[in-house]
Amino acid sequence: MIDIRHLRTLAALREAGSLAEAAERLHLTQSALSHQLKGLEEDAGLSLFVRKTNPPRFTRAGDRLLELADLILPALRDAERDLGKLKNGRAGRLVMAIECHSCFEWLMPALNCFRNDWPEVELDFVSGFHGDAQEMLAKRELDLVVTSNPSTNRELRFVPLFDYEAVLVVALTHPLAGKSFVEPQDLAAETLITYPVDQERLDIFAQFLLPAGVHPAKTRNSEITLMMVQLVASGRGVCGLPSWAAQEYVNRGWIKTLPLGEKGIWRTLHAAIREEDAETAFVQDFLETARTSSEATLAGIRPFRIKT
Repeated sequence: MIDIRHLRTLAALREAGSLAEAAERLHLTQSALSHQLKGLEEDAGLSLFVRKTNPPRFTRAGDRLLELADLILPALRDAERDLGKLKNGRAGRLVMAIECHSCFEWLMPALNCFRNDWPEVELDFVSGFHGDAQEMLAKRELDLVVTSNPSTNRELRFVPLFDYEAVLVVALTHPLAGKSFVEPQDLAAETLITYPVDQERLDIFAQFLLPAGVHPAKTRNSEITLMMVQLVASGRGVCGLPSWAAQEYVNRGWIKTLPLGEKGIWRTLHAAIREEDAETAFVQDFLETARTSSEATLAGIRPFRIKT
């Protein structure tokens, strides 16, 4: 039966050009190497090379095994190297998705920085909204999920990234623009523009409107934050966003933001990972990179605070 040792022996013999040099490369005595080759030939029932030729001249059977060695040995070396990287936390896969508002923009600086520091990690980002992302994470279809709605799945760990304020976005000329904050009833006659996800997963519904038993007069969906803001600025409705997502457009003078309620509503953005991956070096580093990058680039956020 052919095994990896036989293929390595034949490859070493071809590369070394002599039994003595091949034995030295394999850390064997020449007699041990000759015995190994003889055993392989007996198992195959064929001669593999012509004795007393220098360098060794391989038979058709020997050439066939060398072809096999050229396929298998490099693949084996790659696999051994990858296992070593995985063991040391230097390589792996990090496929991410989001469950929340407009996270893609602030993730890009973190992703670019991470790629430079961890080039051997396969990195991908699944854009769009994924209501089943945490389930996909548990099934190993994803490796990290950005969410503001942690589940109770014990296979997952939810790592806080930062706190953000959920705000209402209105046009500069909107009647509500003169208020210092809005109450749920203020939205009862409004068209509310939202991302196309379940209401229970939208802060403005789950944390503000639904607890008060209030529903907007109409709803309208858009997957793109910029489109939502443009619709609001043109008087087509109002929308709820995290303050950091709206701040750029506030600075441009397009819209105004208002707190939801007198005290405002603050939420925590989390990174969900599998418990088994929590101690992996590149996962830990990405979480830290995401935190530091968001603190450096986002306006209106604050470090995570334990809710009391």
